[in-house]
Amino acid sequence: MIVAVDTGGTKTLVAGFKKDGSVTTQMQFPTPVDPNEYVSVLKQVLQDNFSDQDVEIISIGVAGIIQDGVAVWCNNLKWENFDLKSALSGVLGSAPIIIDNDANLGGLSEARHLGDKMPESVFYVTIGTGIGSAVITNGRVDTALRMSEAGRSLVEYNGDVREWESFASGKAIRRDFGKYAREIDDPNTWREIANRISRGFLALIPALQPTIIIVGGGIGTHFNKYKDDLITILTESLPPHIPVPNIVRAKYPEHAVIHGCYFYAIDYLSTGPTI
Repeated sequence: MIVAVDTGGTKTLVAGFKKDGSVTTQMQFPTPVDPNEYVSVLKQVLQDNFSDQDVEIISIGVAGIIQDGVAVWCNNLKWENFDLKSALSGVLGSAPIIIDNDANLGGLSEARHLGDKMPESVFYVTIGTGIGSAVITNGRVDTALRMSEAGRSLVEYNGDVREWESFASGKAIRRDFGKYAREIDDPNTWREIANRISRGFLALIPALQPTIIIVGGGIGTHFNKYKDDLITILTESLPPHIPVPNIVRAKYPEHAVIHGCYFYAIDYLSTGPTI
């Protein structure tokens, strides 16, 4: 049994996977802002649901910068230098605990789900409470770029230089338009959202030049509502010698991370740490 935990800025999803990738158990709870409360709630959930099962490994994705099991900085949760791995040690006996950035794991999952169509270079962007990203090279999280945070990229918007996620994340859209993305039907509003999303891509595509961009997260769920406008803006704005990558909706827009936890665990069990 593989236990996977997707710790997002607003909710935490927990799932049990068989080795073949099938899900046996799934539950979620609101992510407590206080890290100690989060650990207390997560421990209870894990013990209540998995203590009587043969758990080989616990794989956790967290929305933030992760180094050696420590949440160095989580922008939306405001966690800083929190040793999550130590805090959870022994929660399910001797099962090892592995932790990484949630976007890295989401990107790993989405790239692997491309199967034989997976190109050498995949750029994954998840747009939810914040904006996370991952660069997948040859089916693995690119080690040189595993600490990158596209959402914190500084780009121009309405005459000001701002962090991309400060105006293009789901949280920003809710703040500025007074609606959740699922409540927005107006094409002009989605055109403006496409404009906001394009700003980060216009800065990142020339630097990364990926073969494919996969868009996930809550805003990724609604990709077809702004896809055409986004591609039009990119086509008109990028230099002619830099092609617009193939841009697609994630296979699992809101559940990529939990599947990425599974792939991360499988890799770890097979070969040891890979990212």
